[in-house]
Parts: sequence; structure tokens; C-alpha cells
Amino acid sequence: MNHYFTDNRHLKENRKELSFRFWCFTCTFVTDNGVFSKDAVDYGTRALLNTVHEHGQMGNSVLDIGCGYGVIGIVLKKEFPHADVTMVDVNPRALQLAKENAVRNQVSVNVLESDGYENLEGSMFTDIVTNPPIRAGKAVIYKMFEEAYDHLEEDGALWVVIRKAQGALSAKAKIESVFGNCEIVHRDKGYFVLKSVKRN
Repeated sequence: MNHYFTDNRHLKENRKELSFRFWCFTCTFVTDNGVFSKDAVDYGTRALLNTVHEHGQMGNSVLDIGCGYGVIGIVLKKEFPHADVTMVDVNPRALQLAKENAVRNQVSVNVLESDGYENLEGSMFTDIVTNPPIRAGKAVIYKMFEEAYDHLEEDGALWVVIRKAQGALSAKAKIESVFGNCEIVHRDKGYFVLKSVKRN
């Protein structure tokens, strides 16, 4: 079985264009077979973006980990143009789409292939945001949470969206064990948006 968190370059292409209205702007995204939520922007992604927007905050260095075809990173760059945004994924097809979508939406972002933080050694961020690849399994996403701590600046924040039915409360407990704090900042139709802050 092919998954959106693996190398899907061999899959037959079936590109389509999506329009996504957020806040005061509209973005367009090209999707394809073998990427997450290819037919519409995922509701969890919407919930995460709305929550960040309502809090009105994002620092000057943002990482979108598991970026897929680029919705979160591109929208955050448009809303917070001061921020340097880095987007990473393990799926080369998704990364190619993310690069094309950045150009399409006229934003300058860094798009890198990386299995988790593997190719981000030495990089530090004020914010890490993710709609994690649940189907990759708990071991994979919990490792993402654990390693986020070492890639955040002091007072930097980890933002995660996850459905209650897919383990939001156990994820909250895991993140809290790493960071010493984890707040449910928003609930929306079964999706929880979690936030943790790195503090000494």
C-alpha cells in the first residue's frame, strides 16, 4: 500500500487544483495522487490555521514539518510575511508540489526533503507547526514531538492538530512529558489544537 508519508513518485499522476479562502486572501494549490488530503484542504489543517490566526502570533522562524503539498507553511507565510518559513516532508512528490504551490501563491519559503528533523541539524525555530501523519504510527509522530524540543528556541512553541478519536489526549500527555506543559488551545468538531512552549 502506498502512503502519503512515503516516496510516491512512481504513482500515476492525477493533478488537480484547489482553491482555499483564508482570512482576507485566497490561495490555490495543485495536488496529486499520493499526497495527504488531495481532494480538499483537510479540516484539521483549517482548524490549526484558524487557531494560529486567532492568537495572532508566529515568531520569525517557522517550521512546517510534514508539509505535504504546502498548505500550512504557505498560508502562514502569507499571514506572517516577516517569518522565515521552512517546510519539510519525506515524500518527494509532495515536496515538488509544495515548491510549485509556493511559486503559484507568490511566497518565498524553504522547502527541503527530510525524514523528521534529519536534515535540519543545527536549525532552530521560534515555532514548529504540524498536522502530523497519524497513519505513520505513534512511534513516528511521538518522535516528531520529542525532537521538536531540541529544534525550538527558548520560549518557542510547538503547535499540533490531532483528532480526539486519533489519540489527541494521549498525544497531549506525551507532549507534556517532553515540554512540561501542553495546552488545548482550541477544539473544533473533534479536532484538538495543542500548544506547548519550551521553557527552562
